[in-house]
Amino acid sequence: MISRRLLFSVMLPALVAFSTTSASAATLKVVASFTVLADVVRQVGGDRVTVTSLVGPNGDPHEFEPSPSDAKNLNAAQVAFVSGEGLEGWMDRLITASGYKGKPVVVSEGIKFRTMDENGQTVTDPHVWNSPVNVKVWVANIEQALAKAAPADATAFKTNAETYLKKLDALDAYAHSKLETIAAAHRKVLTSHDAFGYFGREYGVQFLAPIGVSTESEASAADVAKLIEQIKAEHVKTYFFENSNDPRLVRQIARATGAEPGGELYVESLSDAKGPASTYEKMFRYNVDQLVAAMAKAS
Repeated sequence: MISRRLLFSVMLPALVAFSTTSASAATLKVVASFTVLADVVRQVGGDRVTVTSLVGPNGDPHEFEPSPSDAKNLNAAQVAFVSGEGLEGWMDRLITASGYKGKPVVVSEGIKFRTMDENGQTVTDPHVWNSPVNVKVWVANIEQALAKAAPADATAFKTNAETYLKKLDALDAYAHSKLETIAAAHRKVLTSHDAFGYFGREYGVQFLAPIGVSTESEASAADVAKLIEQIKAEHVKTYFFENSNDPRLVRQIARATGAEPGGELYVESLSDAKGPASTYEKMFRYNVDQLVAAMAKAS
């Protein structure tokens, strides 16, 4: 007969392995509103979180229409993250439809926002992630929320956040080093809508656009005519498409001004896994490289 001590010594490794597997399987279910935010949450959460992005790759977070599967994902989430400042105008409807009981974490709290006048109203620019300096604020808010939801993993979240903050500092330095090679007078480009304001503020680039902060708005004929005159007067030579937006209006303006195409920018959505902007880090570097190449050519 096998002694109890021997039986326990045989079973102990299996019990430890089982408990380790169970612990690692108990990941935090998280939902993020769009792909850029989802990636940053993954960087902070690491293997302790499972992140679902409501808006998919190349999707427009302004005009997104949630589906029943989105409601199901939100209902199952233990934590939900939004950027805020009006970007996700559909989120309240989705919360109601899904029965989600929590309150989404607004990761942009604490950022120094840009405001502008649109049709006589002062609006806040929600596109904060186009500066990695702002994303550092996201990281702090995400780490705090994840640690609150899963205190046992707080140390891991802190380590991941510190590692990612160094990468964001490197992105910021990269942008400065590249863009400062372009004379300030030539740092001007045309884009589809006003989504690069924080990038422009940080790196001294002027972005002109026919549409304001939301792609749901429409440019009037008078606004387009005024923009065409401004582009001609300021000698803006390059225009860019955006991966998640309709390019027809910007093409029309480019034809009227003689601006040349500079390529495609990833503004508020990552590419799919095979594309050039499958993570925030790749997206930001890609945009910097595209802008610098086009402005250098036009200067």
